[in-house]
Amino acid sequence: MRKATTLGELKQTEWAAPSRAQRSVKDELRENLICLLENGSPIFAGIVGYEDTVLPQLVNAILSRHNFILLGLRGQAKSRVLRQLVTLLDEEIPILAGSEVNQRCISEIHGPVLVLGHEAMERWQIRIVHWVYCDASRA
Repeated sequence: MRKATTLGELKQTEWAAPSRAQRSVKDELRENLICLLENGSPIFAGIVGYEDTVLPQLVNAILSRHNFILLGLRGQAKSRVLRQLVTLLDEEIPILAGSEVNQRCISEIHGPVLVLGHEAMERWQIRIVHWVYCDASRA
């Protein structure tokens, strides 16, 4: 499957759906966690000893879209848990090319689009979409 490279092409994909375009990071974590739970895939691989205590509470916090703080002494897998949360994010996301903050393409306000307008960018098929990959290999 070819990836969209223009705003017009991107609007023809699943990324333009309102449920996906307006999705927060908490919603993204939640949806991807639900997929892992349905598939029976391991969620926090390599974390031993917390399967009945901490990990179920983290899963509940993510499913509930809650904020959470990890407190504990050294060696209690706090950093490992945080590094593994990255695996719950989408593998890649479309952003506006040249955006300093990796701005979403489908959001309502962006720099280049404010100058030209959405319709002009779609009509001229200006290549403004770049794909950012999540590098979870360091987790």
